[in-house]
Amino acid sequence: MPTGLFITLEGVEGSGKTTQARLLAIWLREQGYDVIATHEPGATKVGMRLRALLLDTAHTGLSPRAEALMYAADRAEHVDSVIAPALERGAVVVTDRFVDSSIAYQGQGRNQPIEEIADTAVETLQSLIAEPDRPAPNSHYRPLLVLRSSTAAPRRRSRG
Repeated sequence: MPTGLFITLEGVEGSGKTTQARLLAIWLREQGYDVIATHEPGATKVGMRLRALLLDTAHTGLSPRAEALMYAADRAEHVDSVIAPALERGAVVVTDRFVDSSIAYQGQGRNQPIEEIADTAVETLQSLIAEPDRPAPNSHYRPLLVLRSSTAAPRRRSRG
């Protein structure tokens, strides 16, 4: 049974993740691969609603733990409805953000216990390979885009 390839791009805001994910997906398609380009949060209908809630300024009192669990819910839906089906058919999945972002933003950024965030992330990753009828992806690559904050900050500001 064929299995796919899972590529996640991670990095700070303004590092070029979205641009590089898009360019990589285009290049892979040109090489003849079946490619799914996706992102977190909000790549599914449920994810879009969760993302809207998370970004809604009316919900600024949301506890950090609740926020982390909402991101985890988004990821679980993303894996079950987008990533896993694509990998099962042998596609290449390129995603802008995945587990590392949760560890950085909800763990470090929101002062949540890193172990809890990491455990939830590991459970999500294991769900990609632990189900008997689900083949494991051939590989999972996690490029990290690194740049100086003096470069990233103007990029973020230019977005408005």
